[in-house]
Order: sequence, then C-alpha cells, then structure tokens
Amino acid sequence: MNTKTFNDTFLKACKGENHGHVPVWYMRQAGRSQPEYRKIKETHSLFDITHDPELCAYVTKLPVDQYNNDAAILYKDIMTPLPFIGVEVDIKSGIGPVIDNPINGLSDVEQLGEIDPEHDVQHVLDTIKLLRTQLDVPLISFAGAPFTLASYMIEGGPSRNYHKTKAFMHAEPEAWQRLMDKLAKMTIDYIKAQIQAGAQAIQLFDSWIGAVSVADYKRLIKPVMVRILSEVQTEDVPLILHGVGTPHLLSEWKDMPVDVIGIDWRTTVSEARRLGINKTLQGNMDPSLLLAPWPVIEAEAKAILDEGMESNRFIFNLGQGVFPEVKPETLRRLTAFVHDYSSEKKQQKG
Repeated sequence: MNTKTFNDTFLKACKGENHGHVPVWYMRQAGRSQPEYRKIKETHSLFDITHDPELCAYVTKLPVDQYNNDAAILYKDIMTPLPFIGVEVDIKSGIGPVIDNPINGLSDVEQLGEIDPEHDVQHVLDTIKLLRTQLDVPLISFAGAPFTLASYMIEGGPSRNYHKTKAFMHAEPEAWQRLMDKLAKMTIDYIKAQIQAGAQAIQLFDSWIGAVSVADYKRLIKPVMVRILSEVQTEDVPLILHGVGTPHLLSEWKDMPVDVIGIDWRTTVSEARRLGINKTLQGNMDPSLLLAPWPVIEAEAKAILDEGMESNRFIFNLGQGVFPEVKPETLRRLTAFVHDYSSEKKQQKG
C-alpha cells in the first residue's frame, strides 16, 4: 500500500460522516483532456489501454496525481462487459459505441449469454488490484445501467432521441423485460467482481435515462434498478446513481437503495433537498463553464459549495464528464479552490 496517508474524505462524505473539506473528483477525469493521455492514444486504442493493467492504472492515477482529487475512477468504458454476452461493440472515435448486431426482438435477446467476470474481465480486476497498491485515495469503479446499455444495443449506437428504444419498451414488452433481466444479471455479477477485486465505491451510470417519462421509469425500469442495487448493496461499499437530465426522476431515486445521487446542472442542490433527498448528493457544475474565465468558474463553484455544505452529505463533481478542450490547469485550480474554500468554511462553522 502507498506509504502516504490514505485520504478517506470521499468515503466519509458518502456516509455523511464529518470530514475536513468537501471531496472532489470529476467524471471522465482520466483521459481526453490530458496531453499525456493523448500521447498514449497515438499508439494505443481504448482496448489496448484497458487490457494492460499497468498502463490502465497509470491513466487512472494520472488525474489524481495532477489535480489532487479525493477519488480515482477506473479508466474503462460502460460497454466493457457487453462483448462477452454476445454484443459486437466497436468504439469509434468521434462517434462512440457502435453495435453491428442491434437487438430487434425476443429472439435476439434470447441469444445473449452470461458474463464470467473472473475469465472475461480479468484485466479489469487485475487493474483494480494493482491500483489498490498504488492509490492513497478511494478507487471508484462502475457499470452501465440496463436502460443506457439497452439504448445502444437497440439503436445500434448513440442516439439523440431514443425513438427505437422507447418504442421497443412498449411494442415488445416480453423482449424488453427479458433484456432487462439479462442485463441485470450481467451487471450484478460484474459489479460484485469489481468490489471483490478491491473497488471501494461503485457508480452506476444511467447516462441517458432522462429521456424516459416518470410513468415508464416506474413500470419498466425502476424494478430492475432496485433489484441490481439491492443485490450489490450487500457488498457494503457506497453506491452512486448518476444520470443526465433527470430532474423529473429524482423523486423516484430518493427511496432507492443507493448512498449517493448524482445530479447535473439542471437541478440545484437546494432543489434536490426540497424534494426530500437526504442522501449524499454529488455534482453539479456544468462542464461547459470550465471554458469560461476563472472568475466565472470560481463564482459558480462557490455557489454550489454554499448549497452543498448545508450538509456533510455532499461531493463536488461535474454534472457530466470532462471534455477534451478543458485545460488540466483549470481542473487543478478548481480542485484547490474546492478544498480551500470548503475547509475554511468548515473551520468557521467550528
């Protein structure tokens, strides 16, 4: 284990325990905005990096070392387990995940297999084990949630409207339920293996769930989410649920078996609290503002912190991921501001 003192501020915030400053990490903090990463990508694909535990650990740890963040998130993709159940995924630059054999009906769903984590994603587990010997902050790992994974599997790639997916939910109810069951089993097995390898928190990315209505969510998606979260909750690590464009779903999320709810810039911390969410909140700076002058960034961060620090249950993050144009120096400066401002404010409160 690293000889430096272990920084458990993030884990304390997940549990609502007292801590000295507001913890901060950034979604997609490892990767596209870092020149060291872009240099690696000149000769290595995402597949190459994630299948080389030492290189993947380096990429994962790099932003922690550069920005002084309070948590690391494993460098990989939500699509990682899908090829092992029979989904042909190609991550295309500038496009995202593209699937050549999209789901069209029940027969396609029935052909999907099961994942054997110890065999299929051993490279992921080995990277987690390696990072636990290198990091002095908690390691977050993650999985994609069933709706978001299904949207790629049905649409064949990224979508702006999810027309095919939402039509499939209603037109093929048996196939949809079977698909949810299969993806739930895969996700549970995948998450448990990552926790057993040493992951200290798990984030479930339901990135595109904001596209569905409350009624559809309650009937067609929430039951499978509760099943997944309930089964992995027994592993006793913090569980984070995050999506984009989800203000209308927060009232459904507040009673789900998660420790942390991620919100984006469409919902303020105060608004989430008024909905009765007493769990730890994570968010919620608009990543677009990272291109603005520093006084704008500082003012926004201060406003978010002033709301978030009404409770110990707050983690500073972005409402969505870091994008390539963001300068590493901006993230370094933002992290330092969050630490300094929140530490001073906590000291003033006594």
